[in-house]
Amino acid sequence: MRKLFAALPVGVALIAVAVIAAGAGGATRTVHRVTVPPADRFVQFALTIHAGDQVRWVNNDEDDHTVVSDDAFNTAGHQGTDQLIGADGGQLALRFNHPGTFVYYCRFHARLDHFNQPVAPGPDGGVQSANGNFGTPMSGVITVLPDDG
Repeated sequence: MRKLFAALPVGVALIAVAVIAAGAGGATRTVHRVTVPPADRFVQFALTIHAGDQVRWVNNDEDDHTVVSDDAFNTAGHQGTDQLIGADGGQLALRFNHPGTFVYYCRFHARLDHFNQPVAPGPDGGVQSANGNFGTPMSGVITVLPDDG
């Protein structure tokens, strides 16, 4: 019985070391960045990440923008997202935990048509150029691949 009690702390220590080593050897989670430059667009428009990674949007524009999920095409989670990213450095971070596609747009600079596709906001919003063009809709897509760890 004494040998069992003497071996017990050693066994617990070995299990703790194994758990720590397994955690250290696991896949590193990456933070990807999407920026809004001083223009109404997301850079980069298309981003491919792995499950478990995080995306951080940073607004470098002088105007507010939003990240709104297009739930009709959203299979990577975060349905119902509608988050403001404040002007001049505002940020939003989302972690994507399973594979799929996250299609999003800025509700100030796009709207969804009857096919759930982002289109320029038209007469009810957006900035119209001298020739009547309301510009390109502000949208993006994130493809989340399975975790490679």
